Amino acid sequence: MQNRRSEHRPMSQINVVPYIDVMLVLLVIFMITAPLMNPGQIDLPSVGKSLAPPVAPLEIVINKNTTLILRDHSKGGYEMPVSRSELVELLQRSLKKNPEQPVVISADKSVRYEEVVNVMDMLQQQQIKKIGLLAKSR
Repeated sequence: MQNRRSEHRPMSQINVVPYIDVMLVLLVIFMITAPLMNPGQIDLPSVGKSLAPPVAPLEIVINKNTTLILRDHSKGGYEMPVSRSELVELLQRSLKKNPEQPVVISADKSVRYEEVVNVMDMLQQQQIKKIGLLAKSR
């Protein structure tokens, strides 16, 4: 009776020999056809002038006591404490020279969200298009 039960058990092994044969045939086919393929040439477009390097951003730092500091990365990270009205004047002068210059805001993590939004609103009223927020990566 035990012999009969062992004969009807399902087979739990896979025969991988046919799969290996198929893979070897495919390998030979690819090895023969690969040198026969003609790689296409790409004609790259040419430009009249070289691309300008990206402009260093102006950074507005909001400290814990909500004082503002303007940091100019194009001048080696030069910092100057400014009031809101001075900030507007300095940004207008800087953006007249280069209207595509980005402005980033970095605030201390204990500063209220409202202060950051107020500075962003002030920048948008001055028609500054490229505004970003600076964050520290973990």
